[in-house]
Parts: sequence; C-alpha cells; structure tokens
Amino acid sequence: MKVPMRYVNDADGNVQAVQVPVEDWNELVGKLRHYEQLLKLRSTLSTALDQVARMRSGKLRKRTLKDVLREA
Repeated sequence: MKVPMRYVNDADGNVQAVQVPVEDWNELVGKLRHYEQLLKLRSTLSTALDQVARMRSGKLRKRTLKDVLREA
C-alpha cells in the first residue's frame, strides 16, 4: 500500500507532522485495529497453551468445564 504523504516542517526544517489523505488514514486505522485484535488473540492462545502444558506436567491443577463456566 503506497500512501501519499505530505510533511509539515517548522521554520528550521524539522518535520513536525505528516498529512495523510482521509481515505488512506481510515484504511490504516482499520488495519491497525485488525492487527491489534490478532495480537490479542495470539497472546490469549499462547497463555492457554502454556496453561495446558503446565496442567499436563502437573504444575497446574486441571479444571473441569464446570469450574471454567463458574468463573465466567
């Protein structure tokens, strides 16, 4: 995705801001939200798989479905 950008500089030539067309901005924000959701899901799955491994090794108490549903 190639996004046309304009840079806003101060009197010394330092970049102070970036201007992006609204359509492109909305698309970027949508992609960011999507990636945030994927990252959250990955973290949750990683935690769950770690718990399963700990349960199998006996380091964590196994829970029944009733226990899990009671917590929800």
